[in-house]
Amino acid sequence: MAALVAATLTTGLVAGLFYAYTCSVMPGLRRAGDRTFVETMQRINVAILNGWFLSCFLGAAVLTALALALHIAADVPRPVAWLVAALVLYVAQLAVTFSVNVPLNNELEAAGAPDRVADPSVPADARRRFEGRWVRWNLVRTLTSTAAFACLLGALVSG
Repeated sequence: MAALVAATLTTGLVAGLFYAYTCSVMPGLRRAGDRTFVETMQRINVAILNGWFLSCFLGAAVLTALALALHIAADVPRPVAWLVAALVLYVAQLAVTFSVNVPLNNELEAAGAPDRVADPSVPADARRRFEGRWVRWNLVRTLTSTAAFACLLGALVSG
């Protein structure tokens, strides 16, 4: 039960983070100029790589898999389907993150610091290549991680 509660908590935190980007961070940055947008996202992408975030982001998958294995081993079948669904959805979110959002973040970083670039088309081009695609795929991450969270809640109430 402790693994299931921890999986639910960490998944909920990650879903909430992506939800915050969907509802406030990216709509707020949409109104910013190109240089501000690029610089802000570059700084966020560095700041987010910390132990608190990574322990939840990666821990959610590990804890969900652990909860699934423990429920199977204890022959407690009711929450197993919920746990399998949660794990599949969360792994889908990880796949999107590592195949789309992280490469886009890396591309944006490679554009260089906007305050050191004289040509205003450089941050504008970097933003154009980044923003729309990143926002669309972040919505996918929001939906998959929120669905995983809902499945974990289903596992909690069914078990």
